[in-house]
Amino acid sequence: MIEINDLCKNYGDKKALQHLTLQIKQGEIFGFLGHNGAGKSTTIKSLVSIIEPTSGSITVDGMELKEHRQEIKEKIAYVPDTPDIFLQLSAMEYWDLLTAAYNLSDQDVKQRRLQLVELFGMGEHVDGTIASFSHGMRQKAILIGALLSDPDIWILDEPMQGLDPQAAHDLKQLMKAHAKKGKTVIFSTHNLDTAQQLCDDLAILKKGQLIYNGTVNDLLAQHDNESLEDIYLQMAGRQDGGHLVDDIEGDNHE
Repeated sequence: MIEINDLCKNYGDKKALQHLTLQIKQGEIFGFLGHNGAGKSTTIKSLVSIIEPTSGSITVDGMELKEHRQEIKEKIAYVPDTPDIFLQLSAMEYWDLLTAAYNLSDQDVKQRRLQLVELFGMGEHVDGTIASFSHGMRQKAILIGALLSDPDIWILDEPMQGLDPQAAHDLKQLMKAHAKKGKTVIFSTHNLDTAQQLCDDLAILKKGQLIYNGTVNDLLAQHDNESLEDIYLQMAGRQDGGHLVDDIEGDNHE
């Protein structure tokens, strides 16, 4: 179980996270929803020790993150919100680097690497530099690298971004299978359909504050005959721009 308790992160006067408290259970897919700047990536980067929170605590399987950082890192697969890293390396060199970082032998990961490469259609590209890849191909290379060691906890920041429909479908199936094994998947998304398909539990953030934590079904049950999109937009911000949309459309036709 992952426990986030009273987590705050300030950048000068800006409050990126405000007293975030929630639990993420083993065996579930947990989603973070929110507009840009809501605090999703700040939370995720705090979980993977990229960002040091201003205050509060994170506990993973009973271990305080501050005191057991390396041990907890070894439990986590992390996919960042941009795949533009290690651009000078080939895909295979990048995967070899991560194999060494996880203290794994090539034999340990060879079969899983082959399976992931085949699944994501990367077979012809393993020797190409990441810099030469499209955004979607870079995303696939980063995903394969993160999942090589198959750790207990997957933390994925906008993982579907840039993926083609087949790759996005395959990743969703991997996420479901991982959770079914009693492991944990945490991801952020802007896609409400994806959240509704995958999430056992979700958190909606607005300006660094938690405004909902629970299941999609419970949220829908609280709002009769409304779509998840309508509910989310009511909670997280203006629904459709109202007269602003009409004004823009009117201006276009003048």
